[in-house]
Amino acid sequence: MSALRPSPADASPQLSAGLDLSDPALHAEHDLTEVWRTLRAERPVHWQPARHGRPGFWVVTRHDDVSAVYRDARAFRSDRGNVLDTLLAGGDSAGGSMLAVTDGARHARLRAALMKSFSPRALDGVVRSVRTATRGLLEDALERGTCDFAQDVAARIPLRAICDLLDVPEADRGELLALTSAALGSEHADAGPDEAWLARNDILLYFADLAARRRAEPGDDVISVLAACRPGGLPLTDEEIVLNCYSLILGGDETTRLSMIGGVEALLAHPEQWRRLRSGEVTTRSAVEEVLRWTTPALHAGRTAAVDVTLRGRSIAAGDIVTVWNASANFDERVFDRPGRFDLSRTPNKHMSFAYGSHFCLGAYLARVEIETLLDGLRTLVAEMEATGPSSPVYSNFLSGSARLPLSWSRV
Repeated sequence: MSALRPSPADASPQLSAGLDLSDPALHAEHDLTEVWRTLRAERPVHWQPARHGRPGFWVVTRHDDVSAVYRDARAFRSDRGNVLDTLLAGGDSAGGSMLAVTDGARHARLRAALMKSFSPRALDGVVRSVRTATRGLLEDALERGTCDFAQDVAARIPLRAICDLLDVPEADRGELLALTSAALGSEHADAGPDEAWLARNDILLYFADLAARRRAEPGDDVISVLAACRPGGLPLTDEEIVLNCYSLILGGDETTRLSMIGGVEALLAHPEQWRRLRSGEVTTRSAVEEVLRWTTPALHAGRTAAVDVTLRGRSIAAGDIVTVWNASANFDERVFDRPGRFDLSRTPNKHMSFAYGSHFCLGAYLARVEIETLLDGLRTLVAEMEATGPSSPVYSNFLSGSARLPLSWSRV
């Protein structure tokens, strides 16, 4: 069993004034392990200066500090934006309307309304659908003997789950997958911002139409829940419903899909861990947590300092952009024993892949179920698997992973 991976253009770029952490190619084409290690050791709260007409920003890399920023929603606000590109462009127009970029009492009320739809009991039917669909996808791909695991299997599982929750018609799901993939990243290094902007707008237009239909004919789906909820005593506007659908479809699809793809890549690269999974030596539950840590599909989260604050001796001014890097925190040697080792039995495993604090991922339970179902299917159905070509990286400063993963495999 082997994995054919492209060699990074530079396995360890030097930490210098010219290193631009907002550059998608940096994350897609380089191994930043040593960069993160150096920052954690020498500059745990690092200032990247302004460049290319865009403002500078703080880079927080240690696990404890990342956790502290996530926890302190008063000092580090989300309502101006929660990803780097949006913050560098001047802020998120959805601030105060979309759950992910809302703070305070309104965030708490809206989250409480949505949490009812994401509880284990409420998700029981979706979970059953995920388990059936996952096994079917794996069996179909194994019957063919070869597949692009990223496109043929991983792309279809989380999208199905979130579309079930939103009750998106089957005929529209393929188009939504293409749009969500283009909205946050690209398979191409030279992709411009226009493609992502158009994809985001197409997603918003799609959900505007769907939300209008649910206003007229409500059901028991999440869009209908949004249409009926009244956080603070007032109903959500049409725009607020659409923006939250947009957030849910992106958050529920991309990161879980990339974790699945990265998890299979890791099993290919670490045959001993694949053997342990297949034999039952490790539980699928612990394996899920290590896959989430190892892949870290959301590289960072963005915040804005609401007040002057000192962190690790550095003075952060009110209004400054602050980025916390899960990609570094999840490999912090102060928290994880031998963090560079892929270990499916790792415990404890306090990774930051679902963020932390009041903005902890709403769909964490569902994402864990999806990944665990996939791992269980792999260990019970797959005898051997081998990469038949190089994977294709996603070009993004927010998402981490591969867009394609060609495999050959055989059934047990």
